[in-house]
Amino acid sequence: MNARTRLVLIAGVDEAGRGPLAGPVVAAAVILDPRRPIAGLADSKALSAAKREALAVEIRRHARAHAVAQADVAEIDSLNILHATMLAMRRAVEALGVEPDEVLVDGNRCPDIAFRVRAIVKGDRDVAAISAASILAKTVRDALLVELDAVYPAYGFAQHKGYPTPEHLAALARHGPCAVHRRSFAPVAQQSLAW
Repeated sequence: MNARTRLVLIAGVDEAGRGPLAGPVVAAAVILDPRRPIAGLADSKALSAAKREALAVEIRRHARAHAVAQADVAEIDSLNILHATMLAMRRAVEALGVEPDEVLVDGNRCPDIAFRVRAIVKGDRDVAAISAASILAKTVRDALLVELDAVYPAYGFAQHKGYPTPEHLAALARHGPCAVHRRSFAPVAQQSLAW
């Protein structure tokens, strides 16, 4: 076998933001470079915000390829959250700029893409490339919600990132939905009727 055999390119894919009541769902795809390992990769939910941010910098610096994409609130409301998530994942993989040999997706569903693809339950915990994608998706989405907080300060998006916390639900009841709320989600739909 030739010592210069080409590396097999594995893209890890994960999303952030399926459960919130507001904002886009964000997906990331990452192809790690085995010659430039990144220490500390783990499921983004198991890391502190500071650690996620530091690792996101390392991932962007050392990965062979990475891309982040999203499906917006209108797409979530028209397609449903599952199909919007698959769309965001497909967009992220297609934006890599490098064709992967295989795509590994966190969870039990795969997007419809033109590459060999497998779903891996708990992949964000067990597969480094998926962990890296989890970190990029989470940090990008959190930053987007901080930006939305500046536009819609009444809702507290910077604190809860759009998740249905008691504070968010109280703000929704007090002010009604804003333009970035997911109207197809029951708590928002109920408040939409009230307004």
